[in-house]
Amino acid sequence: MKKYFVLVLFTILVVACSETSDQEYFDQANIFLKEKKTSEAIKAIETLINEYPESKIAPKALVQLAGIYQNQMVEKLKPSESFNQAQKYFYQVYEKYPDSEEAPQSLFLSGFILANDLKDFDKATAHYKLFLSKYPSNPLAASTQAELDNMGLSPEEILKRTETAKN
Repeated sequence: MKKYFVLVLFTILVVACSETSDQEYFDQANIFLKEKKTSEAIKAIETLINEYPESKIAPKALVQLAGIYQNQMVEKLKPSESFNQAQKYFYQVYEKYPDSEEAPQSLFLSGFILANDLKDFDKATAHYKLFLSKYPSNPLAASTQAELDNMGLSPEEILKRTETAKN
């Protein structure tokens, strides 16, 4: 019985000591990204988020994951699928961590991708309005309002509108 107890205790110690920390997962993801091992980086970030959802670096990890998709770093994924994933992860930062440092910019970027890459103007408008209601004094508020004012317009139309407003 004593041998069994020692064996169980040893097993518990080995498992406890071998657990990977949130920071280690984050660091692994960064190493994988530098080595252009995108799928491994994604797995490390997803593991961090799943195992340490309350970690202070979880919002940053979600932003990093969104960035991978926004920059279309996943091979064999259509641009629209990649942008859709990016905006979902950016929005998750706001949903799961609304008080985090990353939440305002992530909510803005979710709306930006919806408007400019996915052309889903209704959903983008909802995200931008949510941003303005939650973060009215954020430095991105002016850009958010400009995005709303110019939603769906071509650069030429925006320029023409700006010139007309000056006159």
